[in-house]
Amino acid sequence: MPRTWRNLLKVRETEAVTRPTADQIERLFVGSPPRHTRSEVSGRAGVSAELAQRIWRALGFATPADDTPAFTDADVEALRRVAALLDAEVIDEETVVRLARALGQTTARLAQWQAEIMIGTMLDRSEPPTDKELAGVLQTAGALLPDFERLLIHVWRAQLAAAGTRLLAITDMNAETLPGRLTLAVGFADLVSFTQVSRSLDEQGLAELVENFESKTSDVVAAHGARLVKTLGDEVLFTAPTAETAARIALELVDVIRDEGREVRVGLTYGPVLPVMGDVFGTTVNLAARLTAIARPCTVLVDQGMADGVAGSSGLTAQRIRRRPARGLGMIQPYVLRRS
Repeated sequence: MPRTWRNLLKVRETEAVTRPTADQIERLFVGSPPRHTRSEVSGRAGVSAELAQRIWRALGFATPADDTPAFTDADVEALRRVAALLDAEVIDEETVVRLARALGQTTARLAQWQAEIMIGTMLDRSEPPTDKELAGVLQTAGALLPDFERLLIHVWRAQLAAAGTRLLAITDMNAETLPGRLTLAVGFADLVSFTQVSRSLDEQGLAELVENFESKTSDVVAAHGARLVKTLGDEVLFTAPTAETAARIALELVDVIRDEGREVRVGLTYGPVLPVMGDVFGTTVNLAARLTAIARPCTVLVDQGMADGVAGSSGLTAQRIRRRPARGLGMIQPYVLRRS
C-alpha cells in the first residue's frame, strides 16, 4: 500500500468511524440525493417517459418503481441536455439510446475496474476489512475524485481524437470498400495452456496472470498505434490499419509473453470487417480466431491477405504450410509469419 494511503488510514485509527452506508457512497459520487420519481424526472426534463426509461436502461441501471424517488437533480439536468439536442435536431432518439448504451457499458466496466484496484491496493485481501478501513477507502476515494474526474475527461477527449484520426486514415485507405465496412488487420492472441495453468493458481494468482497478460498486450498494441478491441481473460482481440503493423505487433507479443515465462499463439487476417458497438465482426474476424486455434505455441499464423500484405516488408516473411480444415470455413491456407 502506498505510504500516503497508509497514513490516511492511520489518522482514522483514533477517530470514531462507522461502516460506510449506501447513502454515503451515493452522496459522495453523485452529489444530491434522489428526490424525483420516473414521471417527475421525465416531466421536468421535457422528454417522454418512454425515452427516459430507454435511456436509463441503456445506461445499465435497473428500472425503479413508479413511485420511488430514484433520480437526482443531476439526472434531470442531464435529460434536459438530451432534450435540447433532440429539439435542435442534432441527433435523433435512436442515436441517443445507442450513445447511452456505449457510455453505460464502458463506464460500468471502468468504475468496477477502478474500484477493484483501489480496494485491492488499500485493503488486505487475506482478512475481512474493518469498518475503519472501509471508511478510509471511501475518504481516500473522495479525495482523489476531483483529479480522477478531470483526468477522465482529458483521456476521453484524447481517445476521441485518436479514434477520429484512425477512422480518417482507414477511410482514406478504404475508399472502395462497401459502406459500413472497413478493411483492417485483425489479430487474436491466446495464452497457451491457460486452463491447465489456472488450476494450479489461487484466485489472487489467477487474477495477476490475467491482468499481466492484458497489460502487456495492451502496451504492445498501443505502442504500434493499433487498437485493443476487447479482452477475454486468456485471449485478446486487436485491430491494426495495415498488415505490416499487425505482423510486428504479433511477433513482439510472442517475445514479450515468452519473456514472462508464458507462451502465446497468434492468428492474423487482413480483410473487410463490420464495426458494431466498438467491436468488429465478419469472416475476417472468424478466420483470425480459427488460425489462433490451430497455431502452435509461440507461432503466428496468417491468412493469404496478411501474407500478401507483408510481402516486401523489411524483416518479415510468410511461409506457406499445408492447408487445414477450419470449423465453419472449410479448408483454409495458412502461412507462418516469421522475421526474415
